[in-house]
Amino acid sequence: MMKALWRWFWRGLLILLGVVVLYQAWIFAHIWWWVDHNPSTSSFMDTRLAEMQEKNPDAELRHKWVPYNRISMNLKRALIASEDAKFVDHEGFDWEGIQKAYEKNLKKGRIVAGGSTISQQLAKNLFLSSRKAFWRKGEEAVITLMLEQMMPKQRIFEIYLNVIEWGNGVFGAEAASRYYYKTSAANLGAEQAAKLAAMVPNPRYYDSHRNARGLMRKTSIILARMPAAEVP
Repeated sequence: MMKALWRWFWRGLLILLGVVVLYQAWIFAHIWWWVDHNPSTSSFMDTRLAEMQEKNPDAELRHKWVPYNRISMNLKRALIASEDAKFVDHEGFDWEGIQKAYEKNLKKGRIVAGGSTISQQLAKNLFLSSRKAFWRKGEEAVITLMLEQMMPKQRIFEIYLNVIEWGNGVFGAEAASRYYYKTSAANLGAEQAAKLAAMVPNPRYYDSHRNARGLMRKTSIILARMPAAEVP
C-alpha cells in the first residue's frame, strides 16, 4: 500500500515538474519572439478588457503601439526618474531599492512602497495577473531574468512604454498621450510627461482624480529629477 502511494506521489511530482518546465518554455518562446516582434497584448490588458466587457460587451481598450524613437525623451526621462533610476545599470533587480522599500513598509506597518524595477514591472504586466499568489514573486523573478538576458535595455523599455496601464482601459504611451493631452507620445512636454509618470503606480484612480494633491506633488518631484535620468 505504502509503495503504491509513493509511486503515485512521485508520478504526480514528475507531472507537476513537467508542467512547470513546459510553462517556462512557453514564456521563453514568447520573450524570444518579442526580441524583434511587438506583443499585441499582455496579461494585464487581457484582464482589464475582460473586466470592462463584463459591464459593457462592446468595450475596447485604448492602445496603439509606437516605436521607441516616436516616444518623447521627456516621457522616457520621467519614467526612469519615477520608477527605476538605476534601470540602465542593474541586471533586473535594484537590491538597494528593495531594501529601502522593505524598511519603509516595516516602519509604516503596511505596504506603502514597492521596490520593483521596470524589468520586473514588465514581467508582471506581460505574463502575470494582478491576483496575489505565493508563487507570483518567484515567477516574476524568473521572467525578469529571462527578459534581462534576452533583450537589450532599450527593447525592454520600449515594450514597457507600450504596454503599461495609464488609465481605465488605457494602455501604452501613445494612447495615454492622446487620451489625456490630445497629442502624440512624440510631442509630450516635460510637465505632461512628469504627470503621466506620476500616474503609473495607480493609473485608474488618477484617471478620475487628475488634480489630486499627491499626484501634483509627485509630478513636481519627477520634474526636478528628470534632467539626471539616464535613458537607454
